[in-house]
Amino acid sequence: MAKAEAISEEAVLKALGTVQEPELGGDLVSRKMIRDLKIDGSKVSFTVVLTTPACPLKGVIEKNCRDAINELVSGVTEITLAWDSNIAQGRRGTPSGAQAGEPLLPGVKNIIAVSSGKGGVGKSTVSVNLAVSLAQEGARVGLLDADIYGPNIPMMMGIHERPTLVGEDRIAPLENYGVKLMSIGALVPPGSSMSWRGPMVHGALQQLMRDVVWGELDYFIVDMPPGTGDAQLTMTQSVQLSGAIIVTTPQDVALSDAMRGLAMFQQMHVPILGMIENMSYFICPHCGTRTEIFDHGNAEREAQQRNLNFLGEIPLDTAVRIGGDTGVPIVISDPASPVSQALREAARNVAARVSVLANRKLPLIK
Repeated sequence: MAKAEAISEEAVLKALGTVQEPELGGDLVSRKMIRDLKIDGSKVSFTVVLTTPACPLKGVIEKNCRDAINELVSGVTEITLAWDSNIAQGRRGTPSGAQAGEPLLPGVKNIIAVSSGKGGVGKSTVSVNLAVSLAQEGARVGLLDADIYGPNIPMMMGIHERPTLVGEDRIAPLENYGVKLMSIGALVPPGSSMSWRGPMVHGALQQLMRDVVWGELDYFIVDMPPGTGDAQLTMTQSVQLSGAIIVTTPQDVALSDAMRGLAMFQQMHVPILGMIENMSYFICPHCGTRTEIFDHGNAEREAQQRNLNFLGEIPLDTAVRIGGDTGVPIVISDPASPVSQALREAARNVAARVSVLANRKLPLIK
């Protein structure tokens, strides 16, 4: 009886070399995404190094790897696939208005602005749940509350303590649910009115970035205030944003204001990562009837018309409001709910878009 031919690393790598990275293009081997390949008799194990731990196509990549090995390498009885990630640095360089050689966030790989044209569309809720979702995927995440006049991120993240000093002039970020965060709301007495003019807002935001010991972070989510005012200009002129997310509800009034915010970011040469439609529809918990309270699908249609990415639609759920009031985000309190699944999918889509921009070096404006 003929002895079975030994499985070689060369054969396995040749098979994996036929597997394409679904978003970036190129095969996994050429992109150096295969690591720690081991062969033990008929058993094959290896690690796939993703460009983000929140990759939305992880299942596709795993299936394609297994299919390629089973089809092209004879004698394999067991395939063990592990995951790792190497998140690319986003846009580099010094934005207009920033001093050369003095980055405000030197340890941060990707800075993402979450914006809306008007208040009341759930932008802060989306920011919080995106940040927590990315942390749950294994990323190092920071969350900055850039809404100086209405800082509510500490409440929504269940933070009630004050930050502590590090040395004489630095501040340790607060932390909950695996996310580092900071807000002017954590530094002033509760209920204080921030009646500040533009230069004070500019200085406060720069301090919240420069004077906080953020450390090494993969994603830095910035919850912007509504509109296109001083905070937006400060962020676009002080740091290199990896991109902006536009949050809107389906009705035309909200969408019209959201498009003004989108235009502002485009004018400042900030990539638009995509749009999220919040409060997209409501499912009655008693009868299961779907009601589109604020209309539905307008954000996706607008994104298609403008050749932008549509990152997801988030249903309306009273549990989201409860989570914001009690400081327990919905992706923590009810991870299996449809709204949590939609938020996690949106977070993966955001991470994928950031990864594509960083790795492909696409044009800044889509």
